[in-house]
Amino acid sequence: VAVTLSMVRSRAEHNEGMVTSLEELSLHQLDITDLGQLPVWCPRLKILLLQGNLLSHLGKIGRLRELEYLNVALNNLEELTPSIGQCESLSKLDLISNFITDLEHTVSILQKLPDLTELYLMGNPVSSYEGYRSYVIASLPGLCELDGDCIMRHERIRALQDVRHTRCSVAAAQRDAQR
Repeated sequence: VAVTLSMVRSRAEHNEGMVTSLEELSLHQLDITDLGQLPVWCPRLKILLLQGNLLSHLGKIGRLRELEYLNVALNNLEELTPSIGQCESLSKLDLISNFITDLEHTVSILQKLPDLTELYLMGNPVSSYEGYRSYVIASLPGLCELDGDCIMRHERIRALQDVRHTRCSVAAAQRDAQR
């Protein structure tokens, strides 16, 4: 199911059906597989809730420059769409229980998000890699919370000290996962 304009309008009742000025949209558990023109129709979205759908990609999500919170938990994402790196206001990203296996690629995209402070990756294959938490913390210096746990100062220092070893562990885990 692709997101349609009528689907968006029906969820924009509190905004008198006006979609272009919509700031929050909940489209969860609707078997959505494609965002369609959603980023074009709703360019001012700040909160987008898409959990429990069937998304395998995020299309042109990068057009949502004002997006602050994106929830795509419980979908079919195997990798992050590079354009998400253009969501310059994104501060909270929930990717719980998808199928993400490439942590290096994921982190390289997330590094383009200067305001990202909360990240949820638990339930993805990457979260079971040895060194996962340390690698993410060392790679994303602005992150304050990972998988619901606050990042403590001493944890960040330790992650930065161990970053070489952690990169090797993550790379090995990714190779094993791809076999």
